[in-house]
Amino acid sequence: MLRRIVKIDEEKCNGCGLCAAACHEGAIHMVEGKARLMRDDYCDGLGDCLPACPTGAISFEMREALPYDEAAVQAAMAAKKQSAAPVGCPGMQQKTRVPVEAAEGGAVESQLSQWPVQIKLVSPMAPFLRDCDLLVAADCTAYAYGDFHREFIKGRITLIGCPKLDEGDYTERLTEVLSHNTIRSIVVTRMQVPCCGGLERAVRQAVKNSGKAISLEVVTISAEGKILSREA
Repeated sequence: MLRRIVKIDEEKCNGCGLCAAACHEGAIHMVEGKARLMRDDYCDGLGDCLPACPTGAISFEMREALPYDEAAVQAAMAAKKQSAAPVGCPGMQQKTRVPVEAAEGGAVESQLSQWPVQIKLVSPMAPFLRDCDLLVAADCTAYAYGDFHREFIKGRITLIGCPKLDEGDYTERLTEVLSHNTIRSIVVTRMQVPCCGGLERAVRQAVKNSGKAISLEVVTISAEGKILSREA
């Protein structure tokens, strides 16, 4: 039958495995480091895998394909749940962490509450994004400001990036994050350098694109580790 179905561009695929993790039906598998649609009859054509892809390798096409077999999918999902086998790179699996206040001897521990943290690796559908306070940080800020974990990461979901080094713009991914989730507030931490303006602009545009009234604060940090300004 002719129907809408997922199409994967293997040349664009970077092998991260996020689409396979997002495909609840199990239609996508990782084969020789690339995502591949293995079962037409497992693909419902709704595209949960699309926003998970950081490289834009996934799209839709209309073509001849087997009809969606919901009964087979349900059976496969039940079997997968029992085996609980990880899909893709383990280091990129979406997961939550429990921050530790202090280690033995009083050393301050990480306040990070989820993984991954890189903007392009976090799926907009990740459960930890629901009803959260968000930190969008230029990655240098955590190194420049000594009390970064306690003051900025604690109690927030953290997304990091570098607009100078990363390819492309963050606006589209951040718009998806804000549009698909209830974000209570956003704090942006950036360095006092021109390239960090790209991160701030992406967040402001994403808020505008989402059509939501979200509290936003931009914190600028100097290379000497001083907070220079806090602006709405």
